[in-house]
Amino acid sequence: RSKSLSDEENLKLFGKCNNPNGHGHNYKVIVTVRGEIDPVSGMVINLTELKEYMQQAIMEPLDHKNLDKDVPYFAEVVSTTENVAVFIWENLEKLLPTGALYKVKVYETDQNVVVYKGEEAI
Repeated sequence: RSKSLSDEENLKLFGKCNNPNGHGHNYKVIVTVRGEIDPVSGMVINLTELKEYMQQAIMEPLDHKNLDKDVPYFAEVVSTTENVAVFIWENLEKLLPTGALYKVKVYETDQNVVVYKGEEAI
């Protein structure tokens, strides 16, 4: 739901997701990293560390939250799946080694999936 649109425009654009009191989703997020494989560990990044970063960047700010009311980022940004993917990317990018984050894939449903790879030149 966009604060910039009328009730009629929100209904036309967002359909059943248009609810002034909010609505819920159970998102599924897949994070892809890239980089050189460490010859000692055999990993690009330690998976225990990656899980901790995902906890900090995704679960703590978003899990069981009303995005529009509980997450400051979405006070002015429409909480679409596209913008959720950007939010996750920006949070993870701050925690991961430079250049390690390759892709964030967010499933709103099995049929509604967003893939974000950061800012890429076209």
